[in-house]
Amino acid sequence: MTAIRLLLVDDDPLVRAGLSFMLGGADDVEIVGEAADGEEVEALVDRTRPDVVLMDIRMPVVDGLTATERLRGRAEAPQVVVLTTFHADEQVLRALRAGAAGFVLKDTPPAEILDAVRRVAAGDPVLSPAVTRRLMKHAAGTAADTRRARARTRVAALNEREREVAVAVGRGLANAAIASELFMSVATVKTHVSRILAKLDLDNRVQVALLVYDAGLLDEEGVGGD
Repeated sequence: MTAIRLLLVDDDPLVRAGLSFMLGGADDVEIVGEAADGEEVEALVDRTRPDVVLMDIRMPVVDGLTATERLRGRAEAPQVVVLTTFHADEQVLRALRAGAAGFVLKDTPPAEILDAVRRVAAGDPVLSPAVTRRLMKHAAGTAADTRRARARTRVAALNEREREVAVAVGRGLANAAIASELFMSVATVKTHVSRILAKLDLDNRVQVALLVYDAGLLDEEGVGGD
Protein backbone atom coordinates (compact mmCIF):
# COMPACT_ATOMS: atom_id res chain seq x y z
CA MET A 1 0.00 0.00 0.00
CA THR A 2 1.34 3.42 -0.99
CA ALA A 3 1.14 5.95 1.82
CA ILE A 4 -0.59 9.30 1.31
CA ARG A 5 2.05 12.01 1.28
CA LEU A 6 0.84 14.86 3.49
CA LEU A 7 2.21 18.39 3.92
CA LEU A 8 1.14 20.38 7.02
CA VAL A 9 0.90 24.18 6.81
CA ASP A 10 0.09 26.20 9.95
CA ASP A 11 1.80 29.11 11.66
CA ASP A 12 1.18 27.63 15.13
CA PRO A 13 3.91 25.09 15.98
CA LEU A 14 1.66 23.44 18.58
CA VAL A 15 -1.05 22.87 15.97
CA ARG A 16 1.51 21.40 13.56
CA ALA A 17 2.91 19.15 16.29
CA GLY A 18 -0.57 17.96 17.22
CA LEU A 19 -1.52 17.24 13.62
CA SER A 20 1.76 15.47 13.00
CA PHE A 21 1.24 13.30 16.08
CA MET A 22 -2.39 12.52 15.24
CA LEU A 23 -2.00 11.87 11.53
CA GLY A 24 1.56 10.59 11.30
CA GLY A 25 0.69 7.50 13.32
CA ALA A 26 -1.62 6.16 10.60
CA ASP A 27 -0.17 3.35 8.50
CA ASP A 28 -1.35 4.92 5.26
CA VAL A 29 -0.17 8.52 5.89
CA GLU A 30 3.36 9.91 5.67
CA ILE A 31 4.07 13.47 6.87
CA VAL A 32 6.53 14.68 4.25
CA GLY A 33 6.97 18.25 5.47
CA GLU A 34 5.75 21.16 7.56
CA ALA A 35 5.51 24.87 6.80
CA ALA A 36 4.85 27.82 9.10
CA ASP A 37 3.61 30.16 6.37
CA GLY A 38 2.13 30.08 2.89
CA GLU A 39 5.31 31.70 1.63
CA GLU A 40 7.13 28.38 2.10
CA VAL A 41 4.54 26.14 0.47
CA GLU A 42 5.51 26.11 -3.20
CA ALA A 43 9.17 25.31 -2.53
CA LEU A 44 8.16 22.56 -0.11
CA VAL A 45 5.72 21.10 -2.61
CA ASP A 46 8.48 21.00 -5.23
CA ARG A 47 10.77 19.24 -2.78
CA THR A 48 8.39 16.81 -1.07
CA ARG A 49 5.72 16.11 -3.76
CA PRO A 50 2.74 15.74 -1.38
CA ASP A 51 -0.57 14.23 -2.43
CA VAL A 52 -2.49 16.42 0.02
CA VAL A 53 -1.76 19.75 1.71
CA LEU A 54 -3.53 20.53 4.99
CA MET A 55 -3.58 24.34 4.84
CA ASP A 56 -4.32 26.89 7.55
CA ILE A 57 -6.13 30.01 6.29
CA ARG A 58 -4.75 32.71 8.56
CA MET A 59 -0.97 33.10 8.40
CA PRO A 60 1.11 36.28 8.77
CA VAL A 61 3.07 36.64 5.50
CA VAL A 62 1.28 34.67 2.78
CA ASP A 63 -2.14 33.46 3.88
CA GLY A 64 -3.56 30.04 3.07
CA LEU A 65 -5.96 31.45 0.48
CA THR A 66 -3.19 32.95 -1.61
CA ALA A 67 -1.06 29.82 -1.18
CA THR A 68 -4.00 27.64 -2.28
CA GLU A 69 -4.62 29.76 -5.37
CA ARG A 70 -0.94 29.55 -6.30
CA LEU A 71 -0.83 25.78 -5.81
CA ARG A 72 -4.02 25.04 -7.71
CA GLY A 73 -2.75 27.06 -10.65
CA ARG A 74 0.18 24.67 -11.09
CA ALA A 75 0.31 21.54 -13.22
CA GLU A 76 -0.11 18.33 -11.20
CA ALA A 77 -1.12 20.33 -8.14
CA PRO A 78 -1.66 18.48 -4.85
CA GLN A 79 -5.12 18.44 -3.32
CA VAL A 80 -5.70 21.07 -0.65
CA VAL A 81 -7.81 20.75 2.49
CA VAL A 82 -8.32 24.05 4.31
CA LEU A 83 -8.03 24.26 8.10
CA THR A 84 -10.32 26.84 9.63
CA THR A 85 -12.06 27.88 12.84
CA PHE A 86 -15.19 28.94 10.94
CA HIS A 87 -17.97 26.80 9.46
CA ALA A 88 -18.66 29.16 6.58
CA ASP A 89 -17.27 32.55 5.75
CA GLU A 90 -15.98 34.46 2.75
CA GLN A 91 -12.46 33.08 3.21
CA VAL A 92 -13.64 29.46 3.13
CA LEU A 93 -15.72 30.17 0.02
CA ARG A 94 -12.76 31.84 -1.66
CA ALA A 95 -10.57 28.83 -0.88
CA LEU A 96 -13.13 26.43 -2.34
CA ARG A 97 -13.56 28.55 -5.46
CA ALA A 98 -9.76 28.54 -5.81
CA GLY A 99 -9.78 24.74 -5.97
CA ALA A 100 -9.50 23.48 -2.39
CA ALA A 101 -11.12 20.07 -2.13
CA GLY A 102 -12.87 20.94 1.12
CA PHE A 103 -12.29 22.14 4.63
CA VAL A 104 -12.08 20.82 8.17
CA LEU A 105 -12.50 22.71 11.41
CA LYS A 106 -9.51 22.86 13.73
CA ASP A 107 -11.56 21.30 16.54
CA THR A 108 -12.56 18.34 14.36
CA PRO A 109 -11.84 14.97 16.03
CA PRO A 110 -8.55 13.41 14.81
CA ALA A 111 -10.30 10.43 13.21
CA GLU A 112 -12.42 12.75 11.07
CA ILE A 113 -9.41 14.81 9.96
CA LEU A 114 -7.68 11.57 8.97
CA ASP A 115 -10.79 10.47 7.08
CA ALA A 116 -10.84 13.83 5.28
CA VAL A 117 -7.22 13.39 4.17
CA ARG A 118 -7.96 9.88 2.90
CA ARG A 119 -11.08 10.97 1.04
CA VAL A 120 -9.39 13.89 -0.67
CA ALA A 121 -6.44 11.70 -1.66
CA ALA A 122 -8.96 9.33 -3.24
CA GLY A 123 -10.55 12.17 -5.21
CA ASP A 124 -13.61 12.83 -3.05
CA PRO A 125 -14.43 16.32 -1.73
CA VAL A 126 -14.73 16.88 2.01
CA LEU A 127 -18.15 18.49 2.16
CA SER A 128 -21.16 16.75 3.61
CA PRO A 129 -24.64 17.75 2.39
CA ALA A 130 -25.17 19.60 5.71
CA VAL A 131 -21.97 21.60 5.26
CA THR A 132 -22.88 22.26 1.62
CA ARG A 133 -26.24 23.72 2.71
CA ARG A 134 -24.50 25.96 5.23
CA LEU A 135 -22.02 27.23 2.64
CA MET A 136 -24.71 27.82 0.04
CA LYS A 137 -26.82 29.74 2.53
CA HIS A 138 -23.85 31.98 3.27
CA ALA A 139 -23.08 32.41 -0.40
CA ALA A 140 -26.66 33.47 -1.05
CA GLY A 141 -26.09 36.64 0.87
CA THR A 142 -22.86 37.52 -0.89
CA ALA A 143 -23.27 36.45 -4.55
CA ALA A 144 -23.80 39.37 -6.91
CA ASP A 145 -26.17 39.36 -9.87
CA THR A 146 -23.17 39.44 -12.19
CA ARG A 147 -21.91 36.21 -10.65
CA ARG A 148 -25.24 34.51 -11.41
CA ALA A 149 -25.17 35.73 -15.00
CA ARG A 150 -21.61 34.46 -15.49
CA ALA A 151 -22.48 31.12 -13.89
CA ARG A 152 -25.52 30.64 -16.11
CA THR A 153 -23.44 31.34 -19.19
CA ARG A 154 -20.92 28.69 -18.18
CA VAL A 155 -23.53 26.08 -17.21
CA ALA A 156 -25.18 26.51 -20.61
CA ALA A 157 -22.29 24.48 -22.04
CA LEU A 158 -23.69 21.33 -20.38
CA ASN A 159 -26.18 19.03 -22.05
CA GLU A 160 -29.37 18.03 -20.19
CA ARG A 161 -27.94 14.88 -18.59
CA GLU A 162 -24.75 16.61 -17.50
CA ARG A 163 -26.87 19.39 -16.02
CA GLU A 164 -28.86 16.83 -13.98
CA VAL A 165 -25.64 15.30 -12.67
CA ALA A 166 -24.21 18.73 -11.87
CA VAL A 167 -27.30 19.62 -9.83
CA ALA A 168 -27.03 16.32 -7.94
CA VAL A 169 -23.37 17.06 -7.19
CA GLY A 170 -24.45 20.48 -5.97
CA ARG A 171 -26.86 18.82 -3.56
CA GLY A 172 -23.94 16.97 -2.02
CA LEU A 173 -24.82 13.52 -3.35
CA ALA A 174 -22.14 10.87 -3.76
CA ASN A 175 -21.78 8.97 -7.05
CA ALA A 176 -23.76 5.96 -5.86
CA ALA A 177 -26.69 8.13 -4.78
CA ILE A 178 -26.63 10.04 -8.07
CA ALA A 179 -26.60 6.75 -9.99
CA SER A 180 -29.63 5.50 -8.07
CA GLU A 181 -31.59 8.74 -8.44
CA LEU A 182 -30.86 9.22 -12.14
CA PHE A 183 -31.03 5.53 -13.10
CA MET A 184 -27.51 5.14 -14.41
CA SER A 185 -24.41 3.20 -13.41
CA VAL A 186 -21.78 4.61 -11.07
CA ALA A 187 -19.27 4.40 -13.92
CA THR A 188 -21.55 6.55 -16.09
CA VAL A 189 -21.90 9.09 -13.28
CA LYS A 190 -18.10 9.30 -13.02
CA THR A 191 -17.87 9.83 -16.77
CA HIS A 192 -20.42 12.64 -16.62
CA VAL A 193 -18.62 14.28 -13.69
CA SER A 194 -15.32 14.16 -15.58
CA ARG A 195 -16.96 15.76 -18.64
CA ILE A 196 -18.57 18.46 -16.47
CA LEU A 197 -15.22 19.33 -14.89
CA ALA A 198 -13.60 19.50 -18.32
CA LYS A 199 -16.37 21.55 -19.96
CA LEU A 200 -16.58 24.04 -17.09
CA ASP A 201 -12.82 24.17 -16.52
CA LEU A 202 -13.20 23.25 -12.84
CA ASP A 203 -10.90 21.33 -10.51
CA ASN A 204 -13.33 19.34 -8.38
CA ARG A 205 -16.91 18.63 -7.32
CA VAL A 206 -16.91 21.40 -4.72
CA GLN A 207 -16.47 23.97 -7.46
CA VAL A 208 -19.28 22.32 -9.44
CA ALA A 209 -21.56 22.68 -6.40
CA LEU A 210 -20.70 26.36 -6.01
CA LEU A 211 -21.17 27.07 -9.72
CA VAL A 212 -24.59 25.44 -10.04
CA TYR A 213 -25.69 27.29 -6.92
CA ASP A 214 -24.48 30.59 -8.34
CA ALA A 215 -26.44 29.78 -11.52
CA GLY A 216 -29.62 29.31 -9.49
CA LEU A 217 -30.01 25.62 -10.34
CA LEU A 218 -30.43 24.57 -6.72
CA ASP A 219 -33.17 27.02 -5.81
CA GLU A 220 -35.92 24.42 -6.20
CA GLU A 221 -33.91 21.85 -4.23
CA GLY A 222 -33.92 23.86 -1.01
CA VAL A 223 -30.13 23.71 -0.65
CA GLY A 224 -30.02 27.27 0.52
CA GLY A 225 -32.61 26.66 3.24
CA ASP A 226 -32.40 25.42 6.81
